[in-house]
Amino acid sequence: MAVIAEFSVHSDDFALHHALTAAPEMIVEIERVVATMKDRIMPYFWVTGETLSEFERALDEDNSVKNITEVDVVEDAKLYRAEWTENIETVIFAYVEIGATILQASGRNDRWELQMRFDDQEKVADFREYCDENDVSFELLQLQEQEQPMASTQYDLTPKQRETLISALEEGYYEVPQQVTMSELAAEMGISQQALSKRFHNAHKNLITNVLTVSEPDEP
Repeated sequence: MAVIAEFSVHSDDFALHHALTAAPEMIVEIERVVATMKDRIMPYFWVTGETLSEFERALDEDNSVKNITEVDVVEDAKLYRAEWTENIETVIFAYVEIGATILQASGRNDRWELQMRFDDQEKVADFREYCDENDVSFELLQLQEQEQPMASTQYDLTPKQRETLISALEEGYYEVPQQVTMSELAAEMGISQQALSKRFHNAHKNLITNVLTVSEPDEP
């Protein structure tokens, strides 16, 4: 069974240590990672904060990335694409060798908060061994087996919340005009309208929190 691990790691053992320490007010959130080959890993990451110019100057001197390209600008945030270099063959290259997946990664100052998915407990043990051999220290915050579908786990949805949203989508609740009312949908699902409304509220809150907001790592 797949395992979800959440842990914090010093930026010196992960990425963008120079840029993050030069502009500690900035927040970096990795959007996705593309591994084209074993030695070529390309992250897309958002950068937000008030000292963007300082961060960009330091980014040019950061030896953990190269071939940096500005992709998009949205208000006070910028999206970049870059290549991670072999100078950070720690956590970055560990996830490629072991086959883990980075689900979330948010960095600020000298720390990163990471959420990674491993195929099983054996892969987690391989990851621990890899980090020990490469002198990578990390603080494990949470380790749990993935009992829900990937989308539910990543966005903090319960099985009932996920079922409710999917049923609402399939029945046309989100169409304009609506093809089914909340009372009709509740009747089809065999629950009260009040219970359905509560599920919608909690599910939407979890989706907004995990998709549209940028979490900030705790201060050391």
